[in-house]
Parts: sequence; C-alpha cells; structure tokens
Amino acid sequence: MDDVALMSPARPDDIVALDDALRRLEQYDKRKSSVVELRYFGGLTVNEIAELLGVSPITVKRDWSMAKAWLYRQMSHERDK
Repeated sequence: MDDVALMSPARPDDIVALDDALRRLEQYDKRKSSVVELRYFGGLTVNEIAELLGVSPITVKRDWSMAKAWLYRQMSHERDK
C-alpha cells in the first residue's frame, strides 16, 4: 500500500470552490443542497431521494437541474475573480 499514490482528477481549488458553493446553496435552499449531496456524493437514484425527502421524483429532477446550474454559475463566478 505504501507504493500506491492516491490521485484525484479534480484540482484542490475546484474541490474548495465546490464545497463553498454547496454551503451557499444550503443557505439558499436546503432541499436542493440535500438533493446534490444524496445524488452526487451518496449515489442515490431520483426515486430513492424522492422517497427519502418526501417529495415527488419530478421535484427531485427539478431540484437537481436547478442546483447543477446554480453551482456551475457560482463556481464560474469564483473562477473569474
């Protein structure tokens, strides 16, 4: 194991920017933040998330789409500074 290097394709700056953007999203809309965490990091399906959050699958899909666009915009804005 000592010879194995752990590598991530994401740059450290991108990870920090994503974390910052997720924190802002959580303040803006807790449910959308939860959808991102459950979908992206938890690997849950739309139906699993809908059941867990007590909303319809179409609501999860809308939240997911909106959250992705919101995060992209936030991260792009930070990158342009």
